[in-house]
Amino acid sequence: MNAIRPYQSYVYAYPHKTAYRPLPGRPSLRELWAAERKDALSLYLHIPFCEVRCGFCNLFTRIGAPDELTTRYLDALERQATAVREALGDADPVRFTAAAFGGGTPTFLTAAELARLCDIAEQGMGAGLGTVPLSVETSPATATADRLAVLAERGATRLSIGVQSFVDEEARAAVRPQRRADVDAALGRIRDAGFPVLNIDLIYGIDGQTGATWRRSLDAALSWRPEELYLYPLYVRPLTGLGRRAAADTDEAWDAQRLRLYREGRDHLLAHGYEQVSMRMFRRADAPAQGPDDHACQTDGMIGLGCGARSYTSGLHYSFDYAVDMGEIRRIIDDYTSADDFSRAEVGRPIDGDEARRRHLLQSLLQSRGMPVAEYADRFGSHPGHDFPVELSDFAERGWLEETGGRLRLTAEGLAHSDALGPAMFSPAVRSAMIAYEAK
Repeated sequence: MNAIRPYQSYVYAYPHKTAYRPLPGRPSLRELWAAERKDALSLYLHIPFCEVRCGFCNLFTRIGAPDELTTRYLDALERQATAVREALGDADPVRFTAAAFGGGTPTFLTAAELARLCDIAEQGMGAGLGTVPLSVETSPATATADRLAVLAERGATRLSIGVQSFVDEEARAAVRPQRRADVDAALGRIRDAGFPVLNIDLIYGIDGQTGATWRRSLDAALSWRPEELYLYPLYVRPLTGLGRRAAADTDEAWDAQRLRLYREGRDHLLAHGYEQVSMRMFRRADAPAQGPDDHACQTDGMIGLGCGARSYTSGLHYSFDYAVDMGEIRRIIDDYTSADDFSRAEVGRPIDGDEARRRHLLQSLLQSRGMPVAEYADRFGSHPGHDFPVELSDFAERGWLEETGGRLRLTAEGLAHSDALGPAMFSPAVRSAMIAYEAK
């Protein structure tokens, strides 16, 4: 049996945007949503701005927002919300059951701009932010008291802060300029604001990081008793700050280091009262569940607003153009802010029967609770082992997968290899499209 590298790709969305292509005829949103259920939608608003771009970041975001760009962006977001809400129509009830603000860094916006963002979600789209789970991403530098007060007043239930490391030297190595004192001050303000759920993101595999410094970061995070913790392996991707400086992503020794640090981090959190939800996500055992787990944004019925957001119907995933290079991102944002017509889908990928099966299997298996086989059979009329005999047999032979109690579930070692298992489930067509994509 051939060895498989454990760190290939974080599958946070399937298919990835690099498999999207311009859609023939630019289908109208009204037609796309006409036959869809609209009584349990998710809403995602994307803010593509950050005060600094971390060295590992390949997200769709730009540094700064000169010349009142945030105002123009919110104007465009409002126009898009109006167009999308009209496209959903009034024939069927439209109801949102979850919302999220992501980026970028949503709290890059001022307090007044955050209030306007909430108005767009509530008045423009009809999402009752005070009645549904609302998750918002923030950073140490932008988690100011006035911004947090707006979010708390408008019903945010979860604040997720990207700390990555509590060790200043490691933060600098990841090209993330911050000081531990500033991080702690931001966490204090978040706790004072009273959000039900605090999530802290940490990264392992940073240059110079050791088991001892990793535990320092873990313990520093645990001192705040966050309801959730995400542990991310460091990736070095093309066109990112670290990607221009090194090609460490091919280093087997680095794979071994990351796998060792992952296991140390996992065991440390389990020993401190946390439950593992996925390879990355850990939830405090006594914390109330607030909002969706990290796979829920992959469900059908996602409305994404903003030029970096995706939308999902049962038959099509669509968005806008995608880039990593800062110049290209600026161009796409400028095109978005100057657009008047948001009534059509621009780029995307159809989701046929095979892709829908793969997607359902992926987003279910990558969770520690696994996938009820009967649920899959009810939806698709078949057994996953019949649909994907080669992949699932391979996973089982490697000790990654087992079927128990009517569920397909990853073993502990399978969860550790999630970033290898996920890409192995990509269809040949999606894999070919991703290879053919020209990075920009």
